[in-house]
Amino acid sequence: MITVPTCSEQELHTFAQKIKVCGHPLRLKLLCMIARQDSPCVSELWECLSQPQPVISQHLAVLKDRGIVKSEVQGNRRTYTIVDPFIRRLVESMQEERTLV
Repeated sequence: MITVPTCSEQELHTFAQKIKVCGHPLRLKLLCMIARQDSPCVSELWECLSQPQPVISQHLAVLKDRGIVKSEVQGNRRTYTIVDPFIRRLVESMQEERTLV
């Protein structure tokens, strides 16, 4: 019999919450764009997605509040990066899969 290490209930709960937050299509697009670009600023994100700036800012705030992304002010720009390693690997995996198809 093969034994496979399993995640604890707490780990599963944590992963499920992160996936749930990132599961919104617009948030997933934002994460893909952030991973693909080098610290994009909020104006680059809302222009590329053709969404009003307040909508993008609200979704970024949710991701930031959950510790998935962080923002930094660089001059007059606020840039974003993915800081959660689980979500970063998930997004990178999605992008790799996309290139294989």
